[in-house]
Amino acid sequence: MKTHFIAIGGSAMHNLAIALKDKGYQVTGSDDAIFEPSKSRLEKKGILPQEMGWFPEKITPDIDAVILGMHAHQDNPELAKAKELGLKIYSYPEFLYEQSKDKTRVVIAGSHGKTTITSMILHVLNFHQKDVDFMVGAQLEGFDCMVKLTQDNDFMVLEGDEYLSSPIDLRSKFLLYQPNIALMSGIAWDHINVFKTFDDYIEQFRKFVASITPGGVLVYNEEDPEVVKVVENAENYFRKIPYKTPEYEISNGKVYLKTEMGDVPLSVFGAHNLLNMEGARHICQQLGIMDEDFYEAIMSFKGASKRLEKVEREDKGTLYKDFAHAPSKVKAAVKAFKEQFKNEKKYGFLELHTYSSLNPAFLEQYDHAMDGLDEAIVFYSEDALKIKRMEPISPEFIKEKFKNENLRVFTNAEDLHAYWNTLDKTNGVYLMMSSGNFGGLDLTK
Repeated sequence: MKTHFIAIGGSAMHNLAIALKDKGYQVTGSDDAIFEPSKSRLEKKGILPQEMGWFPEKITPDIDAVILGMHAHQDNPELAKAKELGLKIYSYPEFLYEQSKDKTRVVIAGSHGKTTITSMILHVLNFHQKDVDFMVGAQLEGFDCMVKLTQDNDFMVLEGDEYLSSPIDLRSKFLLYQPNIALMSGIAWDHINVFKTFDDYIEQFRKFVASITPGGVLVYNEEDPEVVKVVENAENYFRKIPYKTPEYEISNGKVYLKTEMGDVPLSVFGAHNLLNMEGARHICQQLGIMDEDFYEAIMSFKGASKRLEKVEREDKGTLYKDFAHAPSKVKAAVKAFKEQFKNEKKYGFLELHTYSSLNPAFLEQYDHAMDGLDEAIVFYSEDALKIKRMEPISPEFIKEKFKNENLRVFTNAEDLHAYWNTLDKTNGVYLMMSSGNFGGLDLTK
């Protein structure tokens, strides 16, 4: 099968391209910019475009599938040529469904926790050498690629994202998967540049639940009232399995899960991680993994990439980085950090740089998000606001919306880095929350 990727360099797209190459497909692609690690990974597989840009001449009648990434625009010249030739054009999720329509599809959805839960499930399955196809949004220890596609596997585990499918397909990605088994971890308004109201956002989850195949299974977080409402109001038939935070204790800095089989020591911390773990356990049950086997495997799970991930520093300081940027994720990460490090001085850094996080109407969602930290720091770039063509935001406005008078606010990277360099990283513990890089801050030094 001959496939061509428009915007092959994306974190998701390049992994799918590699998976198809490994499956024996003929793969080509284009992009106007490709960065690491995508660049070297594509190059290693021999599918890195020789030059950057869009080349309509690459689009030929013998292409079986054109896969369109979100990075491309509607007026992309390669897309126009594909339409002109009448080629089949897929979004990323649409193509994944085509690859898995004859398998049992397991889809993990939710505003927060979906990457971690998917990662936990795959860790357990890999530990017990149970082979499945998958797509996950973070690099996992023990896995070379974030996408795996085969002819023979019976199951496909998919991280289900509510964001748009492609520039020409404005459906939420997870609406294309039609799960046989699903999980919903939580609902907290996000992506407000696309979903203008909270109800519009919730509607995507209503549709997701409605897309579960007849007689399927939904594992859901019964501690989230919005999730419970969506599940209770669903009109289609499926089996409902609720889950909640399990009992646990922290002893000498180590988290122990309380189970019928005794205390299970864990390598991760935070109530939200244990809640995610409980959801993963129920999904693994559906895949034939008994609880005893689940606990044996989960003890060695160290977390998904950039999800309360410990950073090895030259000075041996204690620092964790987390992808948290949406309000619910920030609050969960801060809560976990405060609980785990009760006696240490706690520093929390948050970078605001997504469209949602910099939207004045959305900033109210961050109220009290950084409370309880000994030092709370928020960074956003005034230059980034200009680039995004957004209105200026004052540090005072940030403090007001966070409802935290002691908040330190930095609006340019130089000042942030200067402050960072004054801190003794071996004194206290540090939580760095961003889907960016704090203006190029090196967290290892």
